[in-house]
Order: sequence, then C-alpha cells, then structure tokens
Amino acid sequence: MKRKALVVLSGGQDSTTCLFWATDKFGRENVCAIGFDYGQRHKKELECAAAICADEGIQYEVIPTPIINALSANALTREDIPVDKEKPEGTPPNTLVEGRNLLFLSYAAIYAKTHGITDLVTGVCETDFSGYPDCRDVFIKSLNVTLNLAMDYNFVIHTPLMWLNKSETWELADKLGVLETIYRRTLTCYNGIIGEGCGSCPACFLRKRGYDEYMERKNNV
Repeated sequence: MKRKALVVLSGGQDSTTCLFWATDKFGRENVCAIGFDYGQRHKKELECAAAICADEGIQYEVIPTPIINALSANALTREDIPVDKEKPEGTPPNTLVEGRNLLFLSYAAIYAKTHGITDLVTGVCETDFSGYPDCRDVFIKSLNVTLNLAMDYNFVIHTPLMWLNKSETWELADKLGVLETIYRRTLTCYNGIIGEGCGSCPACFLRKRGYDEYMERKNNV
C-alpha cells in the first residue's frame, strides 16, 4: 500500500514548498495538509494555503489552537508588540512562538494516526532558522522518537529543507516546477503582505535575499 503524508502547512514559502515536495514524493492523491489557527496576526496565510490546496485538489484542514496564543506573548500573535527589525544579540527574535512546532507536530501526529498516516512533513530549517530552537534537527529527531513512543506508532518526520538555505529552497521550488506559485501566492511577510511582502521585515529580508541569490546563480549558469 502506498504511504500517505500529512503536511504541516502554514501558507508560507517553506511549508508550501514542502507541500509540493510531498506531492512529488508520495503522489498528490496520497497527500493531505493541516494548518493551525493559533491567533497569529495574519490569518491570510491560512487563506493562501487553502487556496493553493483547493487548486491542487489536496484536502486541507485548519485546527483551532488558541492555547498557543494564551501561553505566549510574542510579535506574531500580539499586534501591540512590534516585530524586531534585527535579532537581539544572545536571544531569539521576538517573533518566536515558544513551543509552536512541538505542539503543531504533536497535534499533526494525533490527526495522522487517526487517519492511518505515518509520514509527517514540516518546513523547519536549521540553516536559516533565525534562532528558533524548535527548528533544529536535533529537536525533530528527538520528537520523532517521543511521538513514536507516546503513541506506539511508527511516524516518520520529513524535513526537506532542514539543511537548505533560502537560495536552495527557491531552487527546490524551481525544480518542482512551482517557483511562480511560491513567489506570488505564499505569505511569509510578518506584516501580512502576500507574495513579495513588505520588503523590510526579517522574514522578507531572508526571502528576497535567497531569491536574488538563486536567480543570480540560475542566470549565470
């Protein structure tokens, strides 16, 4: 029997690239996606994810998880906290949502087991991880073991972007034939602007720098 995959999909560049990676690896008919409404500033990202999934014929379900917002005050869930332009030295940026990936992947695992799915796909990345501790490879490997033990189930957590920088992530999107989709239809911007974004927040800076680096490499080949 063909294995099925569940993608943790926010509607941003990384998770959407992983969605298409999963359809390429497992087959579109064997992929579904899950998103989380945790009180984030810009729910447009979930709308982006839903629209792309609808066009691709992929089931997408959004799970309300307000407990995350209740437990963590940060710039991604509180409009009265401005996003730091630069990461303070020695501390994570104020866009860190404590434990977010721990909870997302735990919820995704529960959903996956009840639907007979063993493979989880997430867009976390240690190369351009901005200081978020729950994007590290050691955390994912640890959680994979913990979930398998906690639920007596053989999950496999896939992290296609773990060792890619943003330029290489754009390259992967191009190889998958979805560069324009990722560029124009995803929302990475902390200020809620789809596509190219605001151009000034840290997320937009990483995204644009990576895109420019990739296009320069591509055009010079």
